Amino acid sequence: MDLFDKCRRFTRAQELIEAGIYPYFRPIEQHDCTKATIGGRRVIMIGSNNYLGLTHDSRVVAAAQDATSRYGTSCTGSRFLNGTLALHEELERRLARFMKMEAAAVFSTGFMVNLGVIASLVGKNDVVLCDRENHASIIDGCRLAIGETKKFRHGDLADLERLLRSCPDEAGKLIVVDGVFSMNGTITDLPAVLDLARRFDARVMVDDAHGIGVLGAGGRGTLEHFGLLDGNGPKVDLVMGTFSKSLASIGGFIGGSAEAVHYIKHTARALIFSASPTPANTAAALAALDIIEQEPWRIQRLHQICNRVRTAFNDLGYDTMGSETPIVPVLAGSDEDTFAFWKMLDERGIFANPVVPPGTPPGKGLIRTSYMATHQDDEIARVIEVFSELVPVRQALGSFRHAAARG
Repeated sequence: MDLFDKCRRFTRAQELIEAGIYPYFRPIEQHDCTKATIGGRRVIMIGSNNYLGLTHDSRVVAAAQDATSRYGTSCTGSRFLNGTLALHEELERRLARFMKMEAAAVFSTGFMVNLGVIASLVGKNDVVLCDRENHASIIDGCRLAIGETKKFRHGDLADLERLLRSCPDEAGKLIVVDGVFSMNGTITDLPAVLDLARRFDARVMVDDAHGIGVLGAGGRGTLEHFGLLDGNGPKVDLVMGTFSKSLASIGGFIGGSAEAVHYIKHTARALIFSASPTPANTAAALAALDIIEQEPWRIQRLHQICNRVRTAFNDLGYDTMGSETPIVPVLAGSDEDTFAFWKMLDERGIFANPVVPPGTPPGKGLIRTSYMATHQDDEIARVIEVFSELVPVRQALGSFRHAAARG
């Protein structure tokens, strides 16, 4: 059999292209934070993870430009060898202090953090316990680890407890959860997870890519949201974050004890064998962190906007799937219904993201909308107006609110 036979059999994308409802790999010609130009048309952007609207902030842009002038465009090497700059170490110190952790290590992408950390910590006699709806990078990190992986039903703590009981007493155990689940915008019950971890002598790692900069009064994420940074409650062992959301850059980090971070920096292949974050990306993340600490009003504004949208969508009869964050999904149902709904939004100048399996369970495709602190009131009003216009389409497509009952 020819290895490429699978490529020839892959026809789904071409079918969508021919039907005029292919929504992916769309080139953006111009981007102004809350608006973009695609195919010569201006659209309102509600498909970005730029939650605090900092990617176009003049201070962040200037920091990236200054770093490029000082250090050049690339480090041309890994953090382990020639690729560590003073900027990287400054960012690690700042992130550790911000997250109230002993230490932090910066990676080139958030995906690589999860690959590197999980694979380096979970050895052949260890077990990693993973929520079934964790991000793909966590799933792949578990696949790379030579220890055993046990997946528990999404958010099902009884199932997690069952799996913990099945682990050998001598096994090291790592529970990995998303702080905020990136498709439905829900928040994990972290205190309950920590309670189980304490009872079964397990460590806990939280992927807070969509929580940092969004949750908590100071933007410290899921831990601050639950009051777990004051030192009085149970402790999260490792916190992972990315720069490609609120920190207006690209890259990622792991925060934890000095001992654990030191070990990870010397054993995580995704860090040791990959080129380090560029000077511009590192400086941009530092500048964004400054702004998060200095301007907490951005977080307040962000939640005002997403609460307004979520309330409006729910009042219109859309199923927002229990979202508690600036990720506000709308349940659409089948793949066909999801792509059709996306197309109607696009035709009305709204950029949102259609998500179908494997990003969702079968029959539960969704339109993922997300919001920024810099969205203007008239832009949000237009978004709500368009979704209101499309309410009658729900019955015509035969899904949306009732898709969950069929799925």
